[in-house]
Amino acid sequence: MSSQLQLSIVNFKQGSYIIVEGKQKADNFYIIRTGKIKLTKDVEIVEEEGGNILSPGDFFGVVSTMSSHSHIETALAISDVSLISVHRNQYEDLIKRNTPVAIKIIQGFSRKMRYLDEALTRLTLRSTASEDVSHLFKVAEYYAKQNLYNQAYYAYYRYLQYCPTGSNVDVAKERITLIKPYAKAVYLNDSENAFNRDYPKNTMIFSENEPGKELYIIQKGSVKITKIVNNNEVMLALLKSGDIFGEMALLENKPRSASAIAYEDTTLLAVNKTNFQMMVKTQPQLITKLTTILAERIWFIYKQLANTAVKDPIGKMYDALGIQLEKNRVRINPGENYTFEFGPNELLNFVGLPLKEGEMYLNKLFSNKKLQVVDNKIFTTDVDEITKQAEYFKKMQKIDKARRDKSRLR
Repeated sequence: MSSQLQLSIVNFKQGSYIIVEGKQKADNFYIIRTGKIKLTKDVEIVEEEGGNILSPGDFFGVVSTMSSHSHIETALAISDVSLISVHRNQYEDLIKRNTPVAIKIIQGFSRKMRYLDEALTRLTLRSTASEDVSHLFKVAEYYAKQNLYNQAYYAYYRYLQYCPTGSNVDVAKERITLIKPYAKAVYLNDSENAFNRDYPKNTMIFSENEPGKELYIIQKGSVKITKIVNNNEVMLALLKSGDIFGEMALLENKPRSASAIAYEDTTLLAVNKTNFQMMVKTQPQLITKLTTILAERIWFIYKQLANTAVKDPIGKMYDALGIQLEKNRVRINPGENYTFEFGPNELLNFVGLPLKEGEMYLNKLFSNKKLQVVDNKIFTTDVDEITKQAEYFKKMQKIDKARRDKSRLR
């Protein structure tokens, strides 16, 4: 490494704790030189892909460090270890001088994102993720029934493109002819390889389950990320100027895991694999941003997975609100008010409760006078109340589990 990049070497004896879950200050991540590390979590919902034992060349602590959030795991030295310690502010220099490390981190993040996202989908949306490209027809049918012809036309077009001998080709051709006069779709032709792209409001950028070759950087406007689950459109995220999306399909050559739709008139920068490799070398600040975005998403999914372990529906909702406060870096001061960027129905979506069943629990939640709905958004007069309630329900669950475990041993 160049003398400008001073990375420190740190050594730990067998049995030492290197990072501890929940610790707030996460400034450094580590690359293993020698020895082995075991990662554990207080609530282990899904086993890490590839296992929880790390060896030389592996890295840990990157998610919390690059997202500037609390640690999501505990790292224990199961042998004497020697580690390279990298401070958050050194990441860009590391990219400039060691491109393979940056690529390995980003690709590792991308694989982790997909693995965790599929696990979360199974747990909260009660659905299994499918990578079958013929699913495009179901996406098109859903949007056609909702009279959302821009999205329907795009999905029918892609279905015919990727499944020319599919069982629903004749139906798709008939439907696409009927809705064409009422639909708007752009950049359907693969030869339209423009770097800068303009998407009118409500036009589809890509559909879930179609092959992906590019990631996108929002220059202007906003994009909603959605998924059709149990014949309902679920909004997963609303992205704004400066955000990056679509990176998983580009990095892993796998189908899109969700759809992207222009929420308003939007201008995007489209980056293919060749451009991406060049950007890693020439624009480390952009790669740092991509790493930070992926780290933020992974941190959030880990928190959502832990939320699935909260049994009481009211406790689950308090915990989900608490996660949003930490995600948005809201300072927890007693008596401080805050307006969430979503309403009660979206909260039910976050915790995987169906609307009919959830209404009863929402009524109980809002019996707390410190929580209200204002302009269809959740508002609290005291952010500290949310964190206290979330901790209370988790503590009661632990006490109940300990009591049941004790009675089983008798």
